[in-house]
Amino acid sequence: MRDNQTLPIPRLSLWLTHGGLLAEQVLRAFWPFFSVLMILLAALMLGLQDLVSIETVWASAGAGLIGLVVTAVLGIRRFHLPTRSEALVRLDETLPGRPIQALMDDQAIGAMDAESVALWQAHQTRMAERAAQAEPVKPDLQLASRDPYALRYAALLALVIGVLFGSFWRIGSVADMTPGAAVAGQGPSWEGWVEPPRYTGLPTLYLADQTDPALTVPKGSRITLRFYGEIGAHSLTETTTPLGTEAATEPEQDFIAERSGQLRIDGPAGRDWVLDILADTAPRIEVAGAAEAEAGGQMKLPFAAADDYGIVAGSARIELDLAAVDRSYGLATEPEPRENISIDLPMPITGERTDFTEDLIEDFSQHPWAHLPVKITLMARDAADQETMSDTYMTDLPARRFFDPLASAVIEQRRDLLWSRENALRVSQLLRAVSHLPEDLFRSDTAYLRLRVILRRLETFDQYGALNVKQQEEIAQALWDLAVLIEDGTLADALERMRRAQERLTEAMKNGASDEEIAELMQELRDATQDYMRQLQRLAQENGGDERQQGQSGESIQMTQDDLQRMMDRIQELMEQGRMAEAQQALEEFQQMMENMRVTQGQGQGGQSEGQQAMEGLAETLREQQGLSDQAFRDLQEQFNPGAQSGESQGNEGRSGGLGRGQSHEGQGGQGQGQDQAGEGQQGQGSLADRQQALRDELGRQEQGLPGGGTPEGDAAREALGRAGRAMDEAEDALRSDDLAEAIDRQSEAMEALREGMRSLGEAMAQNQQNQPGQGTEAGDMQANNRDPLGRAPGTAGSISTDDNLLQGEDVYRRARELLDEIRRRTGEQDRPQIELEYLKRLLERF
Repeated sequence: MRDNQTLPIPRLSLWLTHGGLLAEQVLRAFWPFFSVLMILLAALMLGLQDLVSIETVWASAGAGLIGLVVTAVLGIRRFHLPTRSEALVRLDETLPGRPIQALMDDQAIGAMDAESVALWQAHQTRMAERAAQAEPVKPDLQLASRDPYALRYAALLALVIGVLFGSFWRIGSVADMTPGAAVAGQGPSWEGWVEPPRYTGLPTLYLADQTDPALTVPKGSRITLRFYGEIGAHSLTETTTPLGTEAATEPEQDFIAERSGQLRIDGPAGRDWVLDILADTAPRIEVAGAAEAEAGGQMKLPFAAADDYGIVAGSARIELDLAAVDRSYGLATEPEPRENISIDLPMPITGERTDFTEDLIEDFSQHPWAHLPVKITLMARDAADQETMSDTYMTDLPARRFFDPLASAVIEQRRDLLWSRENALRVSQLLRAVSHLPEDLFRSDTAYLRLRVILRRLETFDQYGALNVKQQEEIAQALWDLAVLIEDGTLADALERMRRAQERLTEAMKNGASDEEIAELMQELRDATQDYMRQLQRLAQENGGDERQQGQSGESIQMTQDDLQRMMDRIQELMEQGRMAEAQQALEEFQQMMENMRVTQGQGQGGQSEGQQAMEGLAETLREQQGLSDQAFRDLQEQFNPGAQSGESQGNEGRSGGLGRGQSHEGQGGQGQGQDQAGEGQQGQGSLADRQQALRDELGRQEQGLPGGGTPEGDAAREALGRAGRAMDEAEDALRSDDLAEAIDRQSEAMEALREGMRSLGEAMAQNQQNQPGQGTEAGDMQANNRDPLGRAPGTAGSISTDDNLLQGEDVYRRARELLDEIRRRTGEQDRPQIELEYLKRLLERF
């Protein structure tokens, strides 16, 4: 039998295998000890001992010490020091044929037979070769069976967090909490802090550093004092609370300063201050302009609000001014009781809230009080829960206007029905009287049939006295839909009449109509065209815009009417002369021009400008989401390392602004800065969550008016914005749960989805511009953008001049020659519309 010391085994492999066995024994025996030790070190490095009372610290220290002793004793009892033989067995188990064991065996039989001996020696030689190739055995460090809940990993994670966000030097602060430490060192001592309310954004004051005998602090500041040494060596006297404190000697004291008074510490190194409490002024809010109705009928009410530390929320209450209502016709009946309208005021999502101006935009077009006198009262609330009401603002409630007389009459009767159900009979009678002769009144059979159905339902309910609130609202909604159909269907009806007149005139040319018939058909075409142009002008005025834009729009339509009149006179002249082929060609040009006018008008309402507005809105949303994510990241840093940014309070104040300041400051005293930190942190996250919710609501509003519907690019943009909205919802939930890390991840997903949505929307806009109809590429694009063939915007008062500097660069004469050459080239293209060719010729004659 060979000695295991002389085995031909690589020493390194044997030593490493032996070390692996030792590591297995240490981990299996002492993993509870290591886990308890890591938990204690993590708590100390994160400074948790500074956030609780001294008693809690020493109780926790005692429990931790007991845990360490118990786990160490249990580990020592379970620990077994592995031997060399165990390492050889572990190494032999991994080799084929167990060569190490074979080398340690002796020949049992045949020792006297030479051939048997030779065979045994050959076997030993082969086993020695295998043993010489032994590799170190990887130790089995799995502890899942002994630690099924993975407590060791939780302890390790806590230690890693302590190393990353904490400090090893904080462990020494436990020694400062020893009751006799101050006595043994320098005798009785004290320290204290003044912590202003979180929302003020002001830094914590360390009382020992305040040399001024007078201190000015905000109302509601928390004052914390700690007395070290012999109990009774120091005492506190203060008059800043309603009951005051007289010669209190407790080692740790804290109170809220509510009024100006005295703060005195008696004893060694005692101090005395006069506290001047700075009251939190009530917020201010007022209406900043007249309430107006926007293009779609939404009410726009500007308001201004201010507060010394920022507005938290606001609301508007709208109530009917019954005394100012003209109690005539359907309003003479006593109104049914209705609750006042209460809506939240929009707040700035980012930036300062100490002084701002915003617009309250809401659609009250379908409310029973639309266009009736109302009283509007605004309310603002600050972080101290102080509320202020504005002066009552009286106005007619802005809402959508209906220009069609029939639609306006339907809306008026709808209002009377919602005013009181007693008006049901009167409403049905008036609507029946209005629709008595429908031939000259209704342009659409659908609208007339809808009105008849509404009348039958209303009369039936009134006859049997069964008109309840639900049926009242259903009929009111039906009347609203009818009025919208009549109002919005006017332009389409005028276009259809104009097309029918064009078709009848074309048939008259083919069938050889008389001069009287031609005159009659031409008059019908003129009337239909003028009606269509009037509807275009009315729609342009309804869509709003500044006065200059309206003036330009009206002038442009008037010029177009003059051109149309000349073209129709020319068509009639050619037909009367019997030149039917030329008249047919002129009529086709007229039809083409009217079609182009219709397309251009449609593009002007919601084409490129709408897409640009959507892109600008999404870009602003992306910037605001980035700001919220940055604020959440700063708050996450401060949670784990409050002292790291104590010197950066001013920087955070300028960088975050408003609410950001109140969420990023920390105390400067080193100890005690964690007082009520948990509650204040939750308040800060609640503010972030509210701002995240407001941003999500704004994104939802932008999604509703997103252009590019029905195209692959537009659908991709909507899908990306949908993902961004869902990520914002998840970020809001995480903020309300005080899970800042999860919130930051979700906010990153929202920003990435916003960028993807903006890219898809840009592709949809580019595709839409390529597909716009027009005569030629450049001419069609210029018409769609309301520009002349040279790319110039219309000037004021209908002129074709412009103040834009089109000649850029030094060689302006070369640019002028290029423009003249381009005009001459386009003049030679006879396939261009006749109107454009005449315009180009006038340019050549002028220049």
